[in-house]
Amino acid sequence: MNIRYLSAEWIESVGSAVTASERLQQLGDQHTFGLTQVVTTTPYGEVKYHLQSGDGSVVFAIGDANPEDVRFTQSFDTAVAVATGQLNAQEAFINGHIRFSGNHQCLIDAHEIFALLDEVFTSVRERTD
Repeated sequence: MNIRYLSAEWIESVGSAVTASERLQQLGDQHTFGLTQVVTTTPYGEVKYHLQSGDGSVVFAIGDANPEDVRFTQSFDTAVAVATGQLNAQEAFINGHIRFSGNHQCLIDAHEIFALLDEVFTSVRERTD
């Protein structure tokens, strides 16, 4: 059975995969940041989830990061287009489809986490509608 993109089950599935990744968890000692993703106009209303790294762990879960260093906001259509490869995330950001606030340097510093997170999203995408 597939899970619906951005549903609570999808967020929990990604979160479980993040928790199970030994390499991601190791990077939790090296990088400290909180990132909140806000997706508007979804079938579930506004959806917020976060990626929190620090104190030896990396967590992906529902709700706002605490503390929050970075926030991305985008529409459901943009999120789907980026997730399915129809739209490049950098282009979406440059063209104003993804709004950003916060400390961009913490994202640059944590590039290893985001590279590994891409592998997690790829594995979950196989089970996502």
